[in-house]
Amino acid sequence: MALTRQRTGVFGGAFDPPHNTHVGLVQAALAQLGLAELRIFPTGDAWHKERALSAGEHRLAMAQLAFGGLPGVVVDDRELRRAGPTYTLDTLRELHQARPADELVLVMGADQAASLPRWHGWRDILGMAVVAVAQRLGAGAFDPALLPALPPGARFETLAITPADTSATDIRAQAGRGRDLSLLVPPAVARYIDQHHLYRTP
Repeated sequence: MALTRQRTGVFGGAFDPPHNTHVGLVQAALAQLGLAELRIFPTGDAWHKERALSAGEHRLAMAQLAFGGLPGVVVDDRELRRAGPTYTLDTLRELHQARPADELVLVMGADQAASLPRWHGWRDILGMAVVAVAQRLGAGAFDPALLPALPPGARFETLAITPADTSATDIRAQAGRGRDLSLLVPPAVARYIDQHHLYRTP
């Protein structure tokens, strides 16, 4: 019997914290990409981050609060459980091994797409997944042809999102000053940040 081919979305990030722009991107991906499922991966050891991330248990809990109620979304903790640096390529390989018939769709912002050549095994990533690039309406379009030595057969799609200037860095700073975060993050995430005193300056 032939395996049923479906599209599985992959969206990773620090989610420190997850904010409303993240939620909007996830909703857009579900609406536009024909996904049977969208798996969200809070990163483990983020080799590319200069600052230390909040504890994985907090980022996982906030991701579950932000995204867990959306139909078709699964918050996956495998990158937090994996030892060593977190590489998207490893996650894609695990997903492909588990469900080889699925078409993997890697969701990312245009800035991340432009930096793909700095990703570990980026050409292998492009051989394993379609890359859906979230493009802000009215912004200059990301052009994959500008990537150096683009592998043949690399596939890109555009994911249209509304403009937003939300920044996790700014949210952490505002939380540190005790500001109201209710317009920046989902209400359950705002309550979690407050209850656990996250991002408070000593």
